[in-house]
Amino acid sequence: MSRSLLTLNDISPKELHQIFKKAKTFKAKIKEHKVINTLQGRVVGLFFEKPSTRTRVSFETAVARLGGKTVYLPSGESQQSRGESIKDIAQTLGSYLDALVARVYIHKTVEELARYAGIPVINGLSDLTHPTQIICDLFTILEIKQKLKGLTLAYIGDGNNICCSLFMGAAMTGMNMTAACPEGYHPNKDIFRNAEQIAEKTKAKLKIVENPKDAAKDADILYTDVWVSMGQEKEREKRLKAFEGYQINADILKLAKKKASVMHCLPAYKGLEITEDIIEGPQSIIWQQAENKIYGAAAVLDFILQ
Repeated sequence: MSRSLLTLNDISPKELHQIFKKAKTFKAKIKEHKVINTLQGRVVGLFFEKPSTRTRVSFETAVARLGGKTVYLPSGESQQSRGESIKDIAQTLGSYLDALVARVYIHKTVEELARYAGIPVINGLSDLTHPTQIICDLFTILEIKQKLKGLTLAYIGDGNNICCSLFMGAAMTGMNMTAACPEGYHPNKDIFRNAEQIAEKTKAKLKIVENPKDAAKDADILYTDVWVSMGQEKEREKRLKAFEGYQINADILKLAKKKASVMHCLPAYKGLEITEDIIEGPQSIIWQQAENKIYGAAAVLDFILQ
């Protein structure tokens, strides 16, 4: 059976740190324009149901930097748009490709792709989780703070796939995390319960609150994401009302530690979940976080295909 990465549960804490080491190595080599051929002769498919900027470009570039090739497969231009089943698509693509990165609406889709493709499938985003994003995020925190264990991350906003995966990543690395989410928008209960079980071993403290100020107090990292994700456009007005006050701004930043860092997985809607002065401010590590997606992608690909 091929090794896939659908959630962070698919790797161990030890393997997660191995991926961080690979990301550090690849970052140094790529910045020095050194030849890396760990994926030479490999072809990676990008099966995308959703639009993407950073995830698509980082994976395409990562494969190229490692000596491989990519095939971009937007679902709207495939037979999926005419009703072909994921099972049939997976079995076919599995005979053409060495690995598949999938960005989908429903998590069940990546599970089906992994079940039938017979090749490694990497979850590039689903409605439940976004493991590759969180690997890049944790790698960025590690670069800035020189550690993960014992730090406190405050997430403010929607308890979405990012929030859920951050809880898993925090639990695996021994990092404390508090998420401030309005009622009705808390993270998935099963994923949070799973993270709590992991946290019992690593001593990470995980909490869900509803007051953003309670989460931000004495935090080492402040993190947020959009209030309206792709596919939720019909809920826009309802969500904008629900998330009033769940903004990372100067007042919230003052509650965190003096040298706290600010993160956002992007795209950002300035003036909603975060203000522009914070995004472009001295405590923002958002652009370093975005850059690190290529090195995280390279590390994940190399790990999965080794």
